Amino acid sequence: MRARSLLLVLVVSLALSGCAGPVASADGAGGLVTAARDGGSAGASGTAGTSGATGTSGCGADATPAGSSSTRSVSVAGGTRTAQLHVPNGYDGSTPTPVILAFVGHGMSTQKLEGFSGLDDGDALVLYPQPAGSDPQNGWEGAPYASGQDDVAFVGALLDDLEAHLCVDTARVFAAGISNGGGFVSLLSCRLPARIAAFAVVSGAIYPADDPACPTVPAVPVVEFHGTADPVIPYDGGTSHAAALEPVTQWLDEQAQRSGCASSPTRTAIGSDVTQQQWCGCQGRGALMHYRIEGGGHTWPGATATSGPGATTQTISATRIIEDFFAAHPLS
Repeated sequence: MRARSLLLVLVVSLALSGCAGPVASADGAGGLVTAARDGGSAGASGTAGTSGATGTSGCGADATPAGSSSTRSVSVAGGTRTAQLHVPNGYDGSTPTPVILAFVGHGMSTQKLEGFSGLDDGDALVLYPQPAGSDPQNGWEGAPYASGQDDVAFVGALLDDLEAHLCVDTARVFAAGISNGGGFVSLLSCRLPARIAAFAVVSGAIYPADDPACPTVPAVPVVEFHGTADPVIPYDGGTSHAAALEPVTQWLDEQAQRSGCASSPTRTAIGSDVTQQQWCGCQGRGALMHYRIEGGGHTWPGATATSGPGATTQTISATRIIEDFFAAHPLS
């Protein structure tokens, strides 16, 4: 079974390299830190601790234990916001280390996302921000049920705090999210394209009235996953919380136009239930990939724990693909 899984990841990685340049190793052994060490251009000023990596003031002064978890608190607009931080095994406080911001869905705990995503198993610092407000008004900015807080400012404050106190590779800060968290990642791609290197959206809830397209904002790398039988955020759009949901195909068309990609993607079958779509010819830093999961639910592909309602494909691992995609797309 593992050999079959690795073969599928190899197929995905080879297809990825056709338009988007080099990717991390097919079995995930390389990881984001290895990608930084092997090369790549830095995206901001700071202390270079590995070839191609750009560190922050926390490098060399941080004693945060490897493999630990803790709560980070920051002040935003006079209030306190929090996030759970996982520090990877092997973190030494002096090697500039990538960061993945992982955003929960509406009503989902950070512990649940941490559990089913498996993002902690990589070599990045993983930050799980906590939404503001209380149910039902505890959604991320860009949704009709958002708390009303400035969540983009919250993300900026979290990154400021992390860079000041830990050894962060500022060229490799990434964002991933599911459902409402995926919709917020889409919004962040419009609002923080110079600070976050690449974006991953899983079963994203895109409400165009609150999370509109941004055709004039610079191109960014985006990978997206969505099931055709998603019972919460329908693939073909619909209505939720009395607001219109954008069809996945329409959102992808907007992303392709923003990044100057070809109007139609190339399609590659991955197993019997997954089709990879990749847009070639993207301009600047632009890259766009989509995984259409036939019969897939409102779930995280490859998760072995419950991630949402509906079927969860095991043909691909969203986590593995996201990590490879991120490794291939640092800021430059």
